[in-house]
Amino acid sequence: MTAAASITRDALLAQMRQIVGTSHVLTDEQATRRFRKGHRTGEGNVLAVVRPGSLLEQWRILQAAVAADRIVIMQAANTGLTGGSTPDGADYDREIVLISTLRITGVQLINDGEQVVCLPGATLDRLEQALAPLNREPHSVIGSSCIGASVLGGICNNSGGALVRRGPAYTELALYAQVKDDGSLELVNHLGIELGNDPEEILTRLQNGDYTPQQVRNEETAKASDARYGEHVRDVDADTPARFNADPSRLFEASGSAGKLCLFAVRLDTFPKEPSTVFYIGSNDPHDLTEVRRHLLAELPRLPIAGEYIHRTAFDIGEKYGKDTFLVIDKFGTSKVPAAFAMKSRVDGFFERFGLRGVTDKVIQALMNLLPSHLPPRMREYRDRFEHHLLVRVSNDTLEQTRSFLSEYFTGSDSGAYFECDADEGRKAFLHRFAVAGAAIRYREAHRSSVEDILALDIALRRNDRDWVETLPQEMEEQIIHKLYYGHFFCHVFHQDYIVKKGNDPLAMEHAMWKLLDERRAEYPAEHNVGHLYVAKPALAGFYRELDPTNTFNPGIGHTSKKKHWGGCC
Repeated sequence: MTAAASITRDALLAQMRQIVGTSHVLTDEQATRRFRKGHRTGEGNVLAVVRPGSLLEQWRILQAAVAADRIVIMQAANTGLTGGSTPDGADYDREIVLISTLRITGVQLINDGEQVVCLPGATLDRLEQALAPLNREPHSVIGSSCIGASVLGGICNNSGGALVRRGPAYTELALYAQVKDDGSLELVNHLGIELGNDPEEILTRLQNGDYTPQQVRNEETAKASDARYGEHVRDVDADTPARFNADPSRLFEASGSAGKLCLFAVRLDTFPKEPSTVFYIGSNDPHDLTEVRRHLLAELPRLPIAGEYIHRTAFDIGEKYGKDTFLVIDKFGTSKVPAAFAMKSRVDGFFERFGLRGVTDKVIQALMNLLPSHLPPRMREYRDRFEHHLLVRVSNDTLEQTRSFLSEYFTGSDSGAYFECDADEGRKAFLHRFAVAGAAIRYREAHRSSVEDILALDIALRRNDRDWVETLPQEMEEQIIHKLYYGHFFCHVFHQDYIVKKGNDPLAMEHAMWKLLDERRAEYPAEHNVGHLYVAKPALAGFYRELDPTNTFNPGIGHTSKKKHWGGCC
């Protein structure tokens, strides 16, 4: 037994309590539940959940865990959909210390707000608020930010989002810790900000914003966003997808690291907020949406801001089972949602001790069923008329070109139509689209007697693929209650949620789905990252091993080895 492994759990817990305080080292099963259990999937045991309150505390907890030869899982908001920031199962070879960073909030504006430095607990919602007075916005807006997603989580997973011009979350400027081949822990400062040389000095100065504009280096070779994506997505005749998680060109240190490093900060570009207009398009012919996508991407002088697709079934499930999410955000804003989710988790955990599962979902859904529809009348009318729905947001400097094209294309059409949204309709249309994303989970909890589980895929089709509507074999259709199709249509990234009938095997179905996607030459996952659901492709698995040669951080991600030094892997 090594000296590190001989450190008892009680000794390690005592050390961590001394660093962050007893109240921030959680070991009780009930107290750790919302950290150990993924938002949609994944669950496992931990030695402790530790909640540092500063970068220095995070560093010292990390030092203690690494010295004690424990696994470290870094977690911020725990809003991922593939279980990528929680334990998964009970087959790890070492105990797990889960470090929750949500207490370490911090958004520092630099370069007159054209860039930001975000600390581990910074959420997209908080970043939006910080940039609003400057009339600027972050890489991603509404969507993940609805449920309190963290900025660093987006970088770790190359999260895509809805904004066509900005592509996956990406930066080459980060401050992170890495466990090297020999097991030693190293702090790497690639933020491009001069903060000293000693780790504790660097972290303390950064936490306090103790640096001058002159100490912020602006080197053109180090990028703080993916500036290539705009032209990339315009190439509508390319025979490859626009973006997907295993794309080697977007894997760089923190970007795409999936928790294989311990991040302390990232530096990112921000973007001007522009006046915009939303068009709502409905059609019964998928070809119509294909032609709209190809024209607006290739012919507009500036790219559209967003283009979101909703199938009628997803519309219906979202309207009924995503209503509470929609109403909370509509009435109170995104900042209230994380607290609501935390409260829901605590209540669910209480009832689960008595064998009662999904109590809050059933109660909330019963209340929602009493309320009338919350969607604008014109959206409801289009739901009745059309199977396929497309929401297009364009900046007002391309409004006339967009309006002219849609008018010409749909005049006299028997298959489709469009309307130009007012401000309230446009806001609610996009909010409905993002409420759809969690609706399948609520459906499952409300119909446990008939639902086995949810099979959730996010896929990237080739940019030139005109046959984007999926056709499943009949034997597979018979195993499914509902299919929810929605996604980022202009990027050709689709979310496909299948509500599987009781008695069927979702895992076997998923593997069969993968074969179908391979035949279509799709890439998957597109933007939610592999988590513990998908198999990491060789380039991605190799990237993980390069970042974390001892397999200390987040072992097992992408179905890789959970063993120390990658035992039995690859």
